[in-house]
Amino acid sequence: MSKTSSEYGKVYLVGAGPGDPGLITLRGVECLSRAELLLYDYLVNPAILQHVAAGAEVICLGRHGRDRIWPQSEINATIVEAACAGRTVVRLKGGDPAVFARGAEEIEALASAGIQWEVVPGVTAGLAAGSYAGISVTHRDLASAVAFVTGQETPDKSEDVLDYGALAEFPGTLVIYMGVTTARRWTSALIAAGKSPQTPAAIVRNCSLPNQRSIRCSLSEVPDRLEEKDRLRPPVIVIVGAVAALDESLNWFEQLPLFGKTVLVTRPIHQVEAVARPLRALGANVVVQSAIQISDPADWQPVDAALDNLGRYDWLVFSSSNGARRLLNRLCQRGGDMRNLAGVKLAAIGPGTAAELARFHLSADLQPEDFRAESLASALESEAADRRFLLARASRGREVLADSLNACGADVDQIVVYDSQDVATADPDVQTLMDDRQVDWITVTSSAIARSLDHMFGGQLGECSLASISPVTTATLRELGLEPTVEAKTYTMDGVVEAILSVTQ
Repeated sequence: MSKTSSEYGKVYLVGAGPGDPGLITLRGVECLSRAELLLYDYLVNPAILQHVAAGAEVICLGRHGRDRIWPQSEINATIVEAACAGRTVVRLKGGDPAVFARGAEEIEALASAGIQWEVVPGVTAGLAAGSYAGISVTHRDLASAVAFVTGQETPDKSEDVLDYGALAEFPGTLVIYMGVTTARRWTSALIAAGKSPQTPAAIVRNCSLPNQRSIRCSLSEVPDRLEEKDRLRPPVIVIVGAVAALDESLNWFEQLPLFGKTVLVTRPIHQVEAVARPLRALGANVVVQSAIQISDPADWQPVDAALDNLGRYDWLVFSSSNGARRLLNRLCQRGGDMRNLAGVKLAAIGPGTAAELARFHLSADLQPEDFRAESLASALESEAADRRFLLARASRGREVLADSLNACGADVDQIVVYDSQDVATADPDVQTLMDDRQVDWITVTSSAIARSLDHMFGGQLGECSLASISPVTTATLRELGLEPTVEAKTYTMDGVVEAILSVTQ
């Protein structure tokens, strides 16, 4: 008996946008979270894959010069086969699925097989290229229409179906996709049909990405700029028309303060976005290489015993956001809730830790002005004598806080609520960037991260600018023979970003 359409899985054709991972739609993210099988194009920014659920099968359909490129027939067959097996499939495409992305062919295959599908639009590169290069493709005075034009027809067509005469007379902006290798042909055809060779043009490569490049020239100069002088390779969009002569100062993106700078972010993977997001907003190319990894402690028994006896403590002290999150999650996992903390005062080393407490609807009773263990100890000294303290900590770290409180007459218990281990080996792509001296900045946000980076990269660290989060981290770097370029004035992720900005503006 054949299956009905309700027994099949569903296929989502999702537009990933032009490159910046923040330009995917909310609906697109929702579909990614449902995917059991994800098939994505090489132009899709890998950062978007963070939205895919753990356990989903993820397949890249090939990178030019690196992997086998999947033919369209194989893509269609794989999508249909997976959906017929009842799986939820996401076909993730660069830009918009309906604009020069062969989405129609995949839809026809799904329709023939009786499979349900949904198309989720994306920001197409032709629009993004103008916006990110400071060019309005429509303009009240200059262009009342815009045409998306392919620079490369399918090989099985016997002749061009484009009417170059009509395009030459088009009363607006031409946006050319996939026109790098055919630039001499389509520019010549436009000029032969009557388009002025002096028509303004803009070439935009890697639009919306930190390595975006935009070039203003005339229509007749486009082939030489692509093929000889600049040798730009795809992905490239060419904008042709009067709007391409708009003032280059309108190119807001390439004027961002960290545009073109590559910053290596080294925090544990679940904490990366706190520093990566503001760096990206400033134009930086953010590369992630966690230097340490965080996991559950080897033994929860001491933690559980402390949670069973919270009432005996006067103070519960958190020296990191990881510690706050891990301990409070464990409390909830064991059937407890925030009422178990009644009568216990809470101390947080800094605003990041206090913010983590706030996620559990808790407020810190004490937070030092200076976000260091020494400052936290000093702030607690007046409370220390004959009081019981519980310190939630990592598997490694300094003993400053416990030693200081003990010296002031406190009764101190410490519990390891998370394990911190070095990442031994860098991702091969990151190592290649380091080998090629393509990394401008490295964020160093703890002493443990400093030591791990030294083991991972050795002398290569000295070839990059280092941004230290605090005097303690700076001291560790100096012990390793490294001098930070900047040190944050406030010992937070925002402080690190501000420190980098202070020497790049």
